[in-house]
Amino acid sequence: MKHWKHWLLASLMATSAACGQKKAKETPALKPGVENAQKPADQKPGDQKPADQKPADQKPAGPSTLTFDRVERATFNLVAARLNMPLFWVSDANANKTVDPAEVVSLLFYDAAPVYAEDGVFTQAFTDAYEDIVKAAPAPPAGKDEAETNRIKLMWEELDQGRPTLVYNKLKLGDGEKKFVEHMQKVAALIDQLYERQKGLTGLYAKIPEADAASRRVFARNRSVSCEGPKTEKNPACRAIPGVDKVPVDVYPAELQKDDAFCGVIEKHADAKLRAPFTVVRPEKDQLVAVPYTQAYSDEMTAISTELKAAAAALDPKDEAALIAYLGAAAVAFTDNKWEPVDEKWAAMNGRNSKWYVRVAPDETYWEPCNLKAGFHLTFSRINPDFAVWQDKLNPVRQDMENELARLAGAPYKARTVNFAMPDFIDIVLNAGDDRDGMGATIGQSLPNWGPVANEGRGRTIVMANLYTDPDSMAIRASQAQSLFTRESLASLTDKSLPGMLGTILHEATHNLGPSHEYKVKGKKDDEVFGGALSTTLEELKAQTGALHFINFLVTKNLLTADEAKAALLDAIIWSMGHISRGMYTESKNPKPYSQLAAIHVGYLMDEGAMEWKADAMAANGTDKGAFVIHLDKFPAAIEKLMTISAKIKATGDKAGGEKLVKDYVDEGKIPFALIAERWLRHPKSSFVYALDVE
Repeated sequence: MKHWKHWLLASLMATSAACGQKKAKETPALKPGVENAQKPADQKPGDQKPADQKPADQKPAGPSTLTFDRVERATFNLVAARLNMPLFWVSDANANKTVDPAEVVSLLFYDAAPVYAEDGVFTQAFTDAYEDIVKAAPAPPAGKDEAETNRIKLMWEELDQGRPTLVYNKLKLGDGEKKFVEHMQKVAALIDQLYERQKGLTGLYAKIPEADAASRRVFARNRSVSCEGPKTEKNPACRAIPGVDKVPVDVYPAELQKDDAFCGVIEKHADAKLRAPFTVVRPEKDQLVAVPYTQAYSDEMTAISTELKAAAAALDPKDEAALIAYLGAAAVAFTDNKWEPVDEKWAAMNGRNSKWYVRVAPDETYWEPCNLKAGFHLTFSRINPDFAVWQDKLNPVRQDMENELARLAGAPYKARTVNFAMPDFIDIVLNAGDDRDGMGATIGQSLPNWGPVANEGRGRTIVMANLYTDPDSMAIRASQAQSLFTRESLASLTDKSLPGMLGTILHEATHNLGPSHEYKVKGKKDDEVFGGALSTTLEELKAQTGALHFINFLVTKNLLTADEAKAALLDAIIWSMGHISRGMYTESKNPKPYSQLAAIHVGYLMDEGAMEWKADAMAANGTDKGAFVIHLDKFPAAIEKLMTISAKIKATGDKAGGEKLVKDYVDEGKIPFALIAERWLRHPKSSFVYALDVE
């Protein structure tokens, strides 16, 4: 196997608009016990040679006593992140407590991509990196003065709250698909640049000194100068660039954003075009005007269009006609800003007419403070065929689910004919732009959010099958649950992936049911009725409440067993605890939609007697005093009541009702928020990193 992707990605993907150039070392293979007496000169990432091209001046060296057992795996990966090093120890597969050449990968989305192992032996690049990790592991943070030392300590604390978790793919492809992947990697780099420009980050990474590795990693990982970890996000001193406290997003005028309440100006403005998702707002004389994305970001979008055309041209029409059609339509949209025709081509794709799942577009709005503008992203994945059975089970009951939600919502909402596709299960290859979060990752998604395909229920829903399913993540989640619930309450806890998958499937399906983004009350869509932030929270509340409600619904249809339903309901409540632990608001006081819906769920279930907090109960781990008790037999009735409330709020445009839910369960109520956070956050969150091998 040739490591072509490593040196190629150094120039294609390791750098984004925010990222500066960092010199990388490309050295010949180093066998254990042998060092090189001479190293080649430093090279820029784009100048790296393929791994099979050895420098002409390679010289063997004498024997050495190097060992690679001096740092345990978890510490190795955490310290590598602190050092901004694109190196990951995947697993100790042979349990010898030593890192071996077959156990390491070079990571994407870093400044450089050295080859760390080749032909079964370590390179000098790995040896140098390992020695740096050994040296750094016990060392305290150190800056030029006390203030800088304290800031670097915060950078470490921020990074350590995100446990590096690998998304790895080894793909065996023909020549055409190899070229396709190469072009999609270029698209990923360009999408990163475009998204970072949307966020106002262009050029900031270069202001961080190369020696300040931890700050560079925080900035590159979070795509922000601010910290995002639950323990550090509200600390004003936790900044990747000292003195830069707030970076205005590019989609609104910077001057306007000096007022924390500026979103109200946009939401109440007479010109509805200012709220359109595919525009930026610019000042023009004394007015605010809407400018199409293709005009505001012409250079970046034109470059993406070119690469999408090349990606399509690399594929065989006999195998990937639907994907080729989608890529061609997307290439056009990146030049004319017309996304509805693209959605038609995209909706025509499925797991049976393509091996790939690709979505490259501006879609979600959560990334910006007003929740109005669509962020650019790329989801690049392979279809996972193992879960296709659930599509076959659920497709026949889609209309029944829509009718059920319409029954609960009541007038004026009327059931629609829905034809959306039940979820495709995908294995993420790489995420770019708004898809790649500093901590955590999207595990399910329904798109598009606007236009006829969305409004007519013809969109696509996906579930990410290869996230959070690694042994480390599963063990940590079980430990977190055992710290919050009684042993009896966790009787249905399982290490299988199906319960969580079911919750995600039904959450995403419910986005396509009932009153959604395009539904109008008295001529107004939901963001106009509720405001961007509240509309987002209420839509996610509808979706997650639907996930729980339809679990019991599927039991009545004989599509789930009672035991499977119990496991899925329990999994959903554990999911809620994780989001509650993250807090209800960001540092800038913006609502966190998933956290708020989770609080509404737990608080409402407590009010209905389906859950209770017992201060004298012992948690399942046998050490924590005080635990939640779950009464799963009371869930169906309680969830149906909450589903009715949620659906009616959306159907009637009851803003006061939505605000009351937030007041009662988010801002007030009896949930022990601090205790949940303390116990859950004993373990770090997942911070996904990516590696790819192509043969």
